[in-house]
Amino acid sequence: MSVVRLWVSLGVVVLGFVLSACGDSGNEKVFRIAGIPDQNASTLAQKYHILTDYLSQELGLTVKYVPTVNYAATVTSFNRGDIQMAWFGGLTGVQARLASPGSLALAQRPRDTEFHSKFIVQSGLDVTILEDLNGLTFTFGSESSTSGHLMPRHFLLEAGVDPETDFDGNANFSGSHDKTWALVESGAFQAGVLNEAVWDEAVEEGRVDVSRARVFFVTPSYFDYNWTVRGDLDAEFGDGFTLRVQNALVSLDGSEQDVLDLFSTDSFIESQNENYQAIEDVAKSLGIIQN
Repeated sequence: MSVVRLWVSLGVVVLGFVLSACGDSGNEKVFRIAGIPDQNASTLAQKYHILTDYLSQELGLTVKYVPTVNYAATVTSFNRGDIQMAWFGGLTGVQARLASPGSLALAQRPRDTEFHSKFIVQSGLDVTILEDLNGLTFTFGSESSTSGHLMPRHFLLEAGVDPETDFDGNANFSGSHDKTWALVESGAFQAGVLNEAVWDEAVEEGRVDVSRARVFFVTPSYFDYNWTVRGDLDAEFGDGFTLRVQNALVSLDGSEQDVLDLFSTDSFIESQNENYQAIEDVAKSLGIIQN
């Protein structure tokens, strides 16, 4: 065999191996996850990079984080099957499970069994109860946020404050919890409401100037954040995969504290769809979810 023919033959063999490898890679199952963008993009990217590394090791397959532009887009991506698991708030979790029957709330943080919203106000204002918000400028978080809109609106109405008529101008929607406290601290809005975990963490880290913004009201508790998975996980990834995902989440402990710290928790616990029935009922009563 000539040298030229030998090199051609070797080239064909190598090319075959490359194509074969590419084909295997193309057929590899990828478990795609997302989370509602309730904080800035860099924080979320760090959070999910660490989590996907952990889940990839535990589940023995590639886990990929898929960023989404807003709360509604996360629900839509989940419904289309572009992502198979997402970190939802109480409301978006309900919306996702209604849109994709068979989906399951798998896990939550212990604090999500008794979550709260915190109403904040510029520190110089004489505001002590929700009724004092009458005539002030006000910002919610995202329209689809449980802790930044749904439950605060519910408690405002219970206190006799109508967000449609009683504020100074239309209520604003900041889009995320960290933007809400920044808007109040800066003086752009006189008052607002946000997720207690985001506020507490920002205060603890010294990012909020508490001489300019303060908490004046904490809501009663409600169920909130949760990991929800599509109902077709086992069909796509094999029998028992849903349980393996749940076990991977609830097995997180101090040895993976870097993952847990990014979700402001020491652990995840099992959850179930029934925990969020009250959220669904409130959303329907306010017309946010249609009956």
